[in-house]
Amino acid sequence: MSTVTPSFPSIRMRRNRRTPWLRRLVQETKLTPSDFIWPVFVVDGEGQKTPVSAMPGVFRYSTDMLIEAVKDAKDLGIPMVAIFPFIDPALKTPDGAEAWNSDNLVCRAVRAIKDNVHYIGVMCDVALDPFNSDGHDGIVQDGIILNDESVECLVKQSINQAEAGCDVIAPSDMMDGRVAAIRAGLDGAGHQDVAIMSYAAKYSSGFYDPFRDAIGSGAMLKGDKKTYQMSPANSDEALREVALDISEGADMVMVKPGLPYLDIVRRVKDTFAMPTFVYNVSGEYAMLRSACDNGFLEYNRVMMETMQSFKRAGSDGILTYHAIDAATILND
Repeated sequence: MSTVTPSFPSIRMRRNRRTPWLRRLVQETKLTPSDFIWPVFVVDGEGQKTPVSAMPGVFRYSTDMLIEAVKDAKDLGIPMVAIFPFIDPALKTPDGAEAWNSDNLVCRAVRAIKDNVHYIGVMCDVALDPFNSDGHDGIVQDGIILNDESVECLVKQSINQAEAGCDVIAPSDMMDGRVAAIRAGLDGAGHQDVAIMSYAAKYSSGFYDPFRDAIGSGAMLKGDKKTYQMSPANSDEALREVALDISEGADMVMVKPGLPYLDIVRRVKDTFAMPTFVYNVSGEYAMLRSACDNGFLEYNRVMMETMQSFKRAGSDGILTYHAIDAATILND
């Protein structure tokens, strides 16, 4: 779209910036608490709220403490939380079988939320890395991550989470064909209304390390994830990945990480006009918090500026560890 604009002094761009009410009136990008999904870490036990060392201000919650935290999120207007578990290493196996144990930590957390907090959605990550003794998102055999065998496990994991009460299944594993298999598995098990938000363009990034500390998979990871996560150098490939996931039945798509990939968010939204989400990942969070905690930046200002950047790039929603802080500011 092109416009013909008179020149100065007939047009003074500063006129629309003159007062706070006028700046709000012409603001192009709107941010509300409804734009956030809050990722929360859960841990076994009772009365537990333990800090994640690599992520200042982030905690692992036992299910009893999780209920109160989720109630607070709901009261702030946050529409959904995403559950990530810190699994006892003794329960981790090469096949990740704890992922489809109906009484595993994720399922207990989902049931606790559904039994005690109303009118908030619950999203569950689908990948084997929290449960796999190799720290990978799929089944490993002789150093190779097996695609089709992994997909079979992911389907079982998805059905297990849906039966616990999960509202949105979010496969983050990047195995080929997993969205279609999960959709068929959910439908076949009577969970037609459970939505899928696929991690459609998930890059092999160095910004995930604090998250791996938070779920306890980093120390167990053998090798890297470059054979299934995308190369940071590629952009067109992201569109192919998204197109495949949409064709397989994804209801929503996600780009991960966030800040280094705002161009991908824009391309995905412009190309597909699908509900498009972005994950403001642990490394991005830790960078910002560290700079602010050291007095180099002012936290509220740069955090909200970061949230606006995701909306401006085209995202419909943001998974972020800043969700509580951002929603609090917006409510105030």
